[in-house]
Amino acid sequence: MSTDALEALTSAGIAATSTDSFGPTALDVPPESWVAAHEVLRDAVGLTFFDFLSASDELKDGFRVVSHLADFWGGSHVDHVLVRTLVPRDHAVLATLSELYAGANWHERETHEMFGIAFDGHPNLTTLLLPDEFEGHPLRKEFVLASRVAKPWPGAKEPGESDHAPSGAPSRRRTLPPGVPDPETWGPRPPGSPDPDPLAPAEAAATPARPRRAGAGGERRTRRQSTPADPATAPPAAPPTEPAAAPPADPPTGDAPSDESS
Repeated sequence: MSTDALEALTSAGIAATSTDSFGPTALDVPPESWVAAHEVLRDAVGLTFFDFLSASDELKDGFRVVSHLADFWGGSHVDHVLVRTLVPRDHAVLATLSELYAGANWHERETHEMFGIAFDGHPNLTTLLLPDEFEGHPLRKEFVLASRVAKPWPGAKEPGESDHAPSGAPSRRRTLPPGVPDPETWGPRPPGSPDPDPLAPAEAAATPARPRRAGAGGERRTRRQSTPADPATAPPAAPPTEPAAAPPADPPTGDAPSDESS
């Protein structure tokens, strides 16, 4: 299925690439071909089931939008394909899929709320989950979890893990709850001071992805074993040393009994 999907996209003039992931095969397409790629996959490949649409924050690389399409055939057999694209952070706009897949309507509204990505042509891009007065986009990595700043951290187990530790607690190095950056890197600034980089706390906390484990057919690490030395190249063994001779026994001490008779 993934090969057929990639061939169908390239035949339609879409610069698509295939990437193996831990789940279904991922097809990366340019953002300007987002709607056209889904139309080809629906009509030419048969991926008529729309499962979900979401995004991930890739920091300075932008936002990666991903959709999951499927095709049911042969009883319980299902083919899965992920379609991905990357939109810039400073202009996070993507065409809507709601005219191709009705199920994309709510998913795009949720992604708009959580990441701030606008879907051009959406019929009703309004709030879905968050209250109307909510400010910000909570799934962006620069979004500060203000509730952990204003309230005691419920996960605090050790002294110093919360600013609301009871008085008299043992003195320890003060730590911040997860999701709370250093106060100098966020929040309102005095007039005339430079604004902090909003991505600095997220980039500092970012860790490189762990390398993938080798497949079943890959070479597995084995326990290091010592190999026998080649007799032709091995150095000659040292001759055995003879044990040192034991020192003579000391003569007995004391006067010997006399054999003379009186």
